[in-house]
Amino acid sequence: MDRFRFVLFRPLQLLPVLIGISIATFALVRSIPGDPVRVLLGPRGTPEAIARIRQQFGLDEPLWRQYFYFVENLLDGRMGKSIVYKIEILDLVARRIEPTLALVAGSVLLSLLLAVPLATLAARNRGGLADHLVRLVSTSGLGLPAFWLGLMLIILFSIHLDLFPVAGYGETLADRLHHLVLPCLTIALALSAVLTRNLRASMIAELQSDQAMAARARGLSEGQVFRRHVLPNSLVPTINLLAVNIGWLIGSTVVIESVFAIPGLGQLLVRAIFARDYLVVQGVAMIFACATVTVNFIADIATALADPRVRL
Repeated sequence: MDRFRFVLFRPLQLLPVLIGISIATFALVRSIPGDPVRVLLGPRGTPEAIARIRQQFGLDEPLWRQYFYFVENLLDGRMGKSIVYKIEILDLVARRIEPTLALVAGSVLLSLLLAVPLATLAARNRGGLADHLVRLVSTSGLGLPAFWLGLMLIILFSIHLDLFPVAGYGETLADRLHHLVLPCLTIALALSAVLTRNLRASMIAELQSDQAMAARARGLSEGQVFRRHVLPNSLVPTINLLAVNIGWLIGSTVVIESVFAIPGLGQLLVRAIFARDYLVVQGVAMIFACATVTVNFIADIATALADPRVRL
């Protein structure tokens, strides 16, 4: 059980990371040009109304005190009230979190469904035509911007072929799954390119390992060697790579939710930035940061479970 001792200490190590993110988020949000109250009231806002709203939301306080209030709210399990929506930020997040979770989960699942077969095909045909094609496709996927790829998929599958909706989230479960196909595919095509390259390299190394050679000496077929030894051992570094890319994945949801008009946290964050809704930007950014840290922590546990040799 010594190899799981990190479970007790890792949360303490992650705490300074979250504190640093909170400071950086607070500073970056406050550096955005423009006054949120003037954006809210428009050009007809009177000085009295502007002063009253600034006082109501604590925007007339010094920056250090505003940050103190922000941290105090976090410790109390609150994030304050939105200037634009006039409701608690946690309530606002609760309404928006389901589409984002569905988009992230669907993208990860689709990425694995694409990466594992492609990497397997390339590794078992190293140097052949299939290997070269897979490497070409994965390299191309790394250079495609998410917003451009999303627009191209909309033009092809929504406008020309009329197979999927252009935008929105849907009402029923089946309708929502139908709406999420293109957004998930947009993210998955880029993420699977990274996973495929890494998984292919790991599989090639495992195919040449002593463990695989010993399995062949015992009379196991290539298929059995691959299923029992190569694939399980190759997935360990892929788990870590997937966890590292969670931050990129969350950033992609911000773009994709705007492209496909999905009412999730990413779209909320973009609108809050344009509206200078400081507290919403801070709250959503902290949720994304906590999600990234938590996923990496879970990935460490999964790695330790998958490979007894790992010490974290």
